[in-house]
Amino acid sequence: MGVTELTDLIRCTNTRVQIRAQTSFSYQEVKLRRSLTLRGEMEQKAVQLDRETFSCSICLDLLKDPVATPCGHSYCKNCIKDHWDTEDEKGIHSCPQCRKSFTPRPELLKNTMLAVLVEELKKTGLQAAPADLCYAGPEDVACDVCTGRKLRAVKSCLVCLVSFCEKHLQPHYTVAQFKKHKLVEPSEKLQENICSRHDEVMKMFCRTDQQCICYLCPVDEHKGHDTVSAAAERTERQRELEGSRHNIQQRIQDREEDVKLLQQEVEAINGSADKAVEHSEKIFTQLIRLMEERRSDVKQQVRSQQETEVSRVKELQEKLEQEITELKRKDAELKKLSHTEDHNQFLHNYPSLSALSESTHSSSIKIRPLKYFEDVTAAVSELRDKLQDVLRETWTNISLTVTQVDVLLSNPQPEPETRADFLRYSREITLDPNTANTYLLLSEGNRKATYTSQQQSYSSHPDRFTDWYQVLSRESLTGRCYWEVERRGVVYVAVAYKNISRAGLSDESGFGYNDKSWMLDCSTISYNFFHNKVQTPVSGPQSSRVGVYLDHSAGILSFYSVSDTMTLLHRVQTTFTQPLYAGVYVYDSAVFSKLK
Repeated sequence: MGVTELTDLIRCTNTRVQIRAQTSFSYQEVKLRRSLTLRGEMEQKAVQLDRETFSCSICLDLLKDPVATPCGHSYCKNCIKDHWDTEDEKGIHSCPQCRKSFTPRPELLKNTMLAVLVEELKKTGLQAAPADLCYAGPEDVACDVCTGRKLRAVKSCLVCLVSFCEKHLQPHYTVAQFKKHKLVEPSEKLQENICSRHDEVMKMFCRTDQQCICYLCPVDEHKGHDTVSAAAERTERQRELEGSRHNIQQRIQDREEDVKLLQQEVEAINGSADKAVEHSEKIFTQLIRLMEERRSDVKQQVRSQQETEVSRVKELQEKLEQEITELKRKDAELKKLSHTEDHNQFLHNYPSLSALSESTHSSSIKIRPLKYFEDVTAAVSELRDKLQDVLRETWTNISLTVTQVDVLLSNPQPEPETRADFLRYSREITLDPNTANTYLLLSEGNRKATYTSQQQSYSSHPDRFTDWYQVLSRESLTGRCYWEVERRGVVYVAVAYKNISRAGLSDESGFGYNDKSWMLDCSTISYNFFHNKVQTPVSGPQSSRVGVYLDHSAGILSFYSVSDTMTLLHRVQTTFTQPLYAGVYVYDSAVFSKLK
């Protein structure tokens, strides 16, 4: 054996002796523990005998109004009555102890002798245990010293590694050797404090392997590792935990301020919308004979846009409130862990805590003042002055003005990142047969479009694309929407306004070749984006599935390559002036997927 090995052996031996001396019990202490435990068991058995002798086997409490069954067993009158009430349907009544059956139901007679004995016992002090001091239930930690039916433990000792009821805990308060022991709230996981390899109490922590260890572990499998006492590691982790709680509390405060600002924004939108409706009503009253229908339309559009904007703000408000709730839950979880008295349990549970997610919002929300619906009122006033042009020009201006009302928040909601985030905004898209080119066959509930060499027998309709192999959705798209297209062969994935031209092979009716549509060319070789005849090459992984995300109010349109992950192909930032419709150009087949 070399000098180095000999030195290590001496150091390990000294360490083992020192720690053993700190953790081992003296002979006198062990003897005292055994004596106290034995005496406690004898006392417990004596009380247990008295109670069991005069206890009802159904409620497990002292007999109340004892009655006897024909087989000789006694019960509380109400207990056996309730038991037999449940057996009335069977027509056979049995004894809960010996299972002997009786037909018909026996008449219960009072057991006079037992009644007298129970009353005498009560006078001597043998009372029923209060509910909070009775026996351990399924969810309670039981006293390890009690025999027979165990009482509920009130403390666990981290030195004895035993849980005690109130009675058997007394030596820890009165015996000098026990007063130094560490008492914690009752725990069923005391054995987790024992090293499975060395059968010793784990009072150290290996930072290298991030686990609790005993004093012998550094000698072999944790030799040379960075080890400290469990208490020292707990202190450091406690500081980290308090820092996390501080951050959570600050975020809660910030989010609560954001919610207040959003509530003010809702009130402002509602107030402005109410004023716009009120003013419009007054103006239209003057034109009641000629404008009855238009008045109703304006009112409906204002209310619809009001609902849309309020809904968008409330969506952000709800998300912030959910974040507040989650932060409070997380804070409670950390608080509970921070109060754990058992170092090992604290360190055991600490790594399982989920990391605090990054806030998806800025620390505050600032609302820029807008005119909201005042422009609607101005348009209606102009309508009053230009009555002759109402049906031809001014009505279009009014409609577009209402649609363009927007609440511009200084921190718009961020675009989703994961597919699960996108699926929160999924929309089921169906295709409109009245728009389908006659060489496109619709199937699978009008979700699939397939190019065919034979014309389909569609009826004549002004919305039908006559020359481009295109089709639009039935659903108009506003707000935040997400959908996916499963493609085969050459497919163009697009969105367009409803007023896109339908007739002929001109640029005015082709997706991406006008200012009324946006299109991603998903040919099998590469991607290209088109809008208003401007082509933009797009790079990205090829996939048979393309995801489309639309935030209509924010003017965001994004295309994604969807596989195991989502890869952004192209994003558009613009201003949409009308509702959009999903569309595809198909020279093979395309399916709008059903998303869960």
